[in-house]
Amino acid sequence: MIRDSLGVGVAVGLSGFAFGVTAAGSGFTLLQTCVLSLLVFTGASQFALVGAVAAGGNPFTAAAGAFFLGVRNAFYGLRLSQLLALPRFLRPLAAHWVIDETAAVALAQPSRRAARLGFTVTGATLYILWNLTTLAGAAGAEALGDTRAWGLDAAGPAVFLALLAPMLRTASERAVAALAVLLVLGALPLLPAGVPVLVAALAAPAVLWLKGRAPRAPGTTPAPVETVETVKTAETVKEEDR
Repeated sequence: MIRDSLGVGVAVGLSGFAFGVTAAGSGFTLLQTCVLSLLVFTGASQFALVGAVAAGGNPFTAAAGAFFLGVRNAFYGLRLSQLLALPRFLRPLAAHWVIDETAAVALAQPSRRAARLGFTVTGATLYILWNLTTLAGAAGAEALGDTRAWGLDAAGPAVFLALLAPMLRTASERAVAALAVLLVLGALPLLPAGVPVLVAALAAPAVLWLKGRAPRAPGTTPAPVETVETVKTAETVKEEDR
């Protein structure tokens, strides 16, 4: 688990190079670029903000798009708060590390102790490397040249998909993932950066709604729910028969 956590942190952390170079090329100063990584620390929102500004967008509009893209982390936080069950004084600090990769690693663990350790190792490794590579990328933007030639911008999505794929075990989960992809692809040309990801969240309730309306096969009935009362009644009947 520690090896996997370190692997995720290193692989995704290196993509901070791409963000540093992109931000510097978009007119952000070295200080502004580093502060974004230190305080925002969610790569997709950072790229959305920088990309919108580079395209000539209003800074407030760009910030709004980045904010909406980061809303997904709040949903991760709701699940992780139950799983990790951290002390109150640690929760504000841990919330800063609630991102795609830490959530995926923590949720994949079999126990609370392993989830806490995976979350911490992934978060610490990724936070340190992301900020160091952001600094290096912004400082050496001219020397690195076009980051697309390095393929660093694909590291984050590739790692996240590798973590997500084994978790799609049921037909419903695979249907949600497939519908989410279609929604994102359809919304990308029409909506601002960051909004298509929020639209993809509609995939889950849509699949659950369709699943609830699907007709049952003839002759099948829901399995009865065995309660304490039914168990006691069955035991009483057996005793009377004896």
